[in-house]
Amino acid sequence: MQIGVTTFITDEGISGPKLGSALEERGFESLFLAEHSHIPASRKSPAPGGGELPRTYYRAVDPFVALAAVAAVTERLILGTGVTLLIQRDVIHTAKEVATLDLISAGRFVFGVGAGWNREEMADHGTDPRTRGALLDEQLDAIRKIWTEDLAEYHGRFIDLDPMYAWPKPVQRPHPPIYLGGGQAAADRAIRHGVGWLPAAVSDPAAIRAQLSALHGTDLPVTVAFVATDPALIDGYAEAGAQRLLFGLPTLPESETLRALDDLAKLAGHYLS
Repeated sequence: MQIGVTTFITDEGISGPKLGSALEERGFESLFLAEHSHIPASRKSPAPGGGELPRTYYRAVDPFVALAAVAAVTERLILGTGVTLLIQRDVIHTAKEVATLDLISAGRFVFGVGAGWNREEMADHGTDPRTRGALLDEQLDAIRKIWTEDLAEYHGRFIDLDPMYAWPKPVQRPHPPIYLGGGQAAADRAIRHGVGWLPAAVSDPAAIRAQLSALHGTDLPVTVAFVATDPALIDGYAEAGAQRLLFGLPTLPESETLRALDDLAKLAGHYLS
């Protein structure tokens, strides 16, 4: 089992390159970055965890640009999105961004994708929240065709692409790993597409096996995000077969971040050795 972190990089905390280097130096396997293009001022959609929406949501940098900067100063660190809001993105541009990042990182990219929760943010991008799941299904199919076929085309209800040439292709074959972020609906979508699942961690170690049963006995890979600093949870997920755990890292200035990483590295112990 691998151990990484998931976080928001903003204009107010540690920089991406400094964070990436610090993670690699301490033996962490991966860095996953969140994405929000903007936060609509209406705030009609409630925050995922309730209460006030944290400041980091408003100030998140673009994950692909940040991860490209991290790629330039690291050699082993896996670079992931946690998660890309693909339903708010152009599928052709995103296919090229992912392939380019996979190329310049020498095959270290992991594509975490989610259907999103902020309906007003989706609407600003022209996405109907009511059909975002069906849109995401088509986008996943289309983007894999662009990555894997020299002459790619796709014709669906939402995505209609005539034959095209698009390079670069990803370094990883057939393409970078894909993980669907979310709960049971995301697990079901992961099963349909034959890709990985990226749920948020449970708080009770006794609930781990029930949570992972959402994959209905398949052997699809699982990356678990926002794992609490509880050794029982870490061991529980390891025993249940999770491929990767991601600690939630608060967005802090550089010196405070480095201290937090030192504490996490001590907690993760032998999993980082």
